[in-house]
Amino acid sequence: MARYIGARCKICRREGEKLFLRGSRCYTDKCSFTRRGYPPGTHGKIGRRKLTSYATHLREKQKVKAVYGVLERPFRKIFAEAARRPGNTGENLLILLERRLDNVVYQLGIASSRAQARQLIRHGHILIDGKKVDIPSYQVKVNQVIKLTDEMKKNPVVKKSLEERDPEKIVPWLKFNRDEISATVVRLPKREDITIPIQESLIVEFYSK
Repeated sequence: MARYIGARCKICRREGEKLFLRGSRCYTDKCSFTRRGYPPGTHGKIGRRKLTSYATHLREKQKVKAVYGVLERPFRKIFAEAARRPGNTGENLLILLERRLDNVVYQLGIASSRAQARQLIRHGHILIDGKKVDIPSYQVKVNQVIKLTDEMKKNPVVKKSLEERDPEKIVPWLKFNRDEISATVVRLPKREDITIPIQESLIVEFYSK
């Protein structure tokens, strides 16, 4: 587990920007990027080499995959779905990623990271409209109610995550009830709701080549 956590820190340092892959820890002084904001390795401090066009497009795709914790094959399927939908393919892609249940659970502060959110979902601790959903990639819909099971409301890990999450940082398309530890999807997310530094046009160009 520690090795996996360290790998996520290296992604931020490699990209040269904080991607909040480790959840609440990224907001503290313990953040690896805050302490060492340069690429890992012996030559990390020397400087970054100029990337080719292909490398720039590839890294943007890899960055988004790392942020949302999606593997290559599922990511391709999401991109294909985004391309089939009307409108901007890049924006459709990000909106589909935002609507994933694991991302919603993380955004609410129930989990301190998307990886922890996936664990809660797979173990059956998340309810949608009163029914258990154990699929992290599930796409939430307008007016659906996402709720934590009663047995997990007293879990110390969940309590700590909720205490560390700033209520002001909860995305506007979710209405959160902190007392009930539940939320309602009031609308679908928009591009301006996504504050992670992503150039989705580079991903569209990558798959268009």
